[in-house]
Amino acid sequence: MQKKYVPLVVFLAALLVLAAHLGARAVLAEPAFTYAEEKRVYLTFDDGPSTIVTNRILDTLKEEGVRATFFIVSDRAHGREETLRRIAREGHTLGVHSATHDYASIYASDEALLADVETCATLIRRVTGVVPRVYRFPGGGTAARERQTLLLQERGYRVVRWNAVCGDEEIRGACAAALVAESVRTAGNKQNVVLLLHDSAPHRATAEALPGIIAHFRAQGYTFCAY
Repeated sequence: MQKKYVPLVVFLAALLVLAAHLGARAVLAEPAFTYAEEKRVYLTFDDGPSTIVTNRILDTLKEEGVRATFFIVSDRAHGREETLRRIAREGHTLGVHSATHDYASIYASDEALLADVETCATLIRRVTGVVPRVYRFPGGGTAARERQTLLLQERGYRVVRWNAVCGDEEIRGACAAALVAESVRTAGNKQNVVLLLHDSAPHRATAEALPGIIAHFRAQGYTFCAY
């Protein structure tokens, strides 16, 4: 009796193998779903802190629930230590920009550059307790920028550049509306935007433009990030 059922068992087993094979092919044939990369915008402020402009910017960032990155000139922090502490306390990133913003002394040599960085970083640590890990070259750097970037990376810094500007240095006397328009124009359709702004004393229009800049990127579906 058992021998009569062997072919049936073999047949059923073959059907199971075939079904499994076809099922696997069906799974492999399913279209792969791809998800668009998240759009990010980094608001980065150079040359502060200042008393009025930086605090107005911080007020707006707090109201909007946005984090940003501040690249500090340490000589400008004397007497404004509380503003520096506020930047850290409210969850923003503090980065090194320079001690003096004096290009001739900063870029006199690699040693001069590194000494300038350390002076600025030391002040940030002393005042806020934050160990800065990001850096931006004053003026964008020199012809030696790539080599000096490696020197800074060896010391634990991430060098941050920019790919869009609000125009507060490029457009003389620009009003807030013009700065919003320039931010929109230079950002274009980039997936990741690193926007250069300034928070030193002459840049009150930048503080006035910030709500409009934030509104634009929010409407375009960007996530606001800090380094």
